[in-house]
Amino acid sequence: MKVDKGTVRAPEIGRVWFNSPPLSLRQLRGRVVLIDFWDYTCLNCIRTLPYVQAWHERYRDKGLTVIGVHTPEFTFAQYESNVERGIREFGLTYPIVIDSDYELWKAFANRAWPTKYLLDGEGYLRWAHFGEGAYLDCEESIQQLLREINPMIVLPAPMPPMRTEDSPGAVCYAAAPELYLGHKRGRLGNPGGFKEDQIANYDFPDGELEEGHFYASGQWASTLEYLEAVGDGPHRLQIRYFASSVNLVMASPRGPVCEVEILQDGKPLTGRESTPDTRLRIVNGKDRSFVEVGAARMYVLVDNHDFGEHTIELICPLGLAAFAFTFSSCIDPRHSQIAATAPGAE
Repeated sequence: MKVDKGTVRAPEIGRVWFNSPPLSLRQLRGRVVLIDFWDYTCLNCIRTLPYVQAWHERYRDKGLTVIGVHTPEFTFAQYESNVERGIREFGLTYPIVIDSDYELWKAFANRAWPTKYLLDGEGYLRWAHFGEGAYLDCEESIQQLLREINPMIVLPAPMPPMRTEDSPGAVCYAAAPELYLGHKRGRLGNPGGFKEDQIANYDFPDGELEEGHFYASGQWASTLEYLEAVGDGPHRLQIRYFASSVNLVMASPRGPVCEVEILQDGKPLTGRESTPDTRLRIVNGKDRSFVEVGAARMYVLVDNHDFGEHTIELICPLGLAAFAFTFSSCIDPRHSQIAATAPGAE
């Protein structure tokens, strides 16, 4: 989204900063500024971070300042130590300001993670984009604003896509919406729904699972933001989904680490379906698949490489806290085992 020159000036920002002393937009006049609203647990944010970091490295010496604004989606993401760990794990070196009280979110009238705003050398808003994508458009807009400041500047050609699924010809299916497990926004498919702010027993219903809902079995504590496994086990979660990969924001609030077993379509994951977060091993002569949950963050549960319908069941230990499922739906047809013309492709 382009904005007419000289019409919207951005508000000032920031108190607590990483990778930089505090900055103000006034002191950055004469430079192009890219502001990226993000959260370290957000799938769509995580997927944009390599591009944001690359633009910082390409253009910081040519007149661009990148500022990440970390506005948390969950309470645990308000803590500076958690954000600092995320910054370190994602390898981000550009200035990042903490917005745990949503002051900057409100000042910019922001409404989505991630959102990018480009400001020109006079501090006016010139371009904005909500969500993933538009990477080429963003970089071309950066270059346009840099040339407005210095028409003689020498700039590189825009970067090629950093992932095959961002390339022309990639297939993106209708993405399943984020599926929350806290009772404030969650969609629990069990009969009777949530026992809000209580510890209660849940049982899987008979019949097919409904897409867009999750199902719980065992004793769980229901809170606004998450479900926590409590009492004697077993504790199980199930979803039916249409996607290529599945992620879940999880934490282990009662101990340093807990281990969650993963079954897809009633079976352990294969090597092709596994992710950097999953572990495959043989237990008592049988294949099993797990994810080890420690720090509060997003964990990638399964990557099928193809879009399709599946069910996932998680066998969770005491103390596991589960916040939100997210889903990926873009695939590279060259590596896919399904036709690129399948129904639902865009």
